Amino acid sequence: MSADYVLETQGLTKEFAGFVAVREVNLKIKRGSIHALIGPNGAGKTTCFNLLTKFLTPTRGTIAYQGQDITAMQPADVARLGLVRSFQISAVFPHLTAVENVRIALQRKRGNSFDFWNSKSILNEYNDRSEQLLADVGLTEFCDTKAVEMPYGRKRALEIATTLALEPQMMLLDEPMAGMGHEDIDKVAALIKRVSANRTILMVEHNLNVVAKLCDTITVLTRGQILTEGDYATVSKNKDVQQAYMGVGNG
Repeated sequence: MSADYVLETQGLTKEFAGFVAVREVNLKIKRGSIHALIGPNGAGKTTCFNLLTKFLTPTRGTIAYQGQDITAMQPADVARLGLVRSFQISAVFPHLTAVENVRIALQRKRGNSFDFWNSKSILNEYNDRSEQLLADVGLTEFCDTKAVEMPYGRKRALEIATTLALEPQMMLLDEPMAGMGHEDIDKVAALIKRVSANRTILMVEHNLNVVAKLCDTITVLTRGQILTEGDYATVSKNKDVQQAYMGVGNG
């Protein structure tokens, strides 16, 4: 595995009862880049994403992260290596405040769910770091707001803050703009750009405007296989992509 790439797959394949959802996918995610995985519905994006984050086991093929073979590893072990996933559906605790949500993520990083028995000084240390992370994602004014009471786009920012609490070297974002209006999309896109400093990001995303603005490299999947790959200017001009993904050229 080249030092230029943080995540690499070879021959990645997943079959379900004879149906091949992902077929011989060779991915190379460049270190420090924002990389998008796009394609029409049923293209295999989610299956591929689940394979990379170890929520599914490949039928064949290998996955390497930071030069280490992680093909047979469990999701929690992969996360401890710095490969951390956020989910399409917001995964925060709705009835806890923003600070409390981030604090739980910080405690989880240490291997504990809750540190009720620890001294107040240790808990305050979590609070200080939680507030700093919330400030990093533009949520200072929501520190003491329960997640359930926050606007949808702000919940997604909170989820990114909890992901950052795990100190990821690589973040995998599953449709971070799903269900958002234009204002929230712009805010979260700017946030992703900001937190990408010194990190690698792989995202599954349907919004092509977001992909065009944010991503260095785009991999297009169709029928479980890589159709093409490149920057947005290259990919968007590809006639097969226009037909398969954008519905152009169908008569």
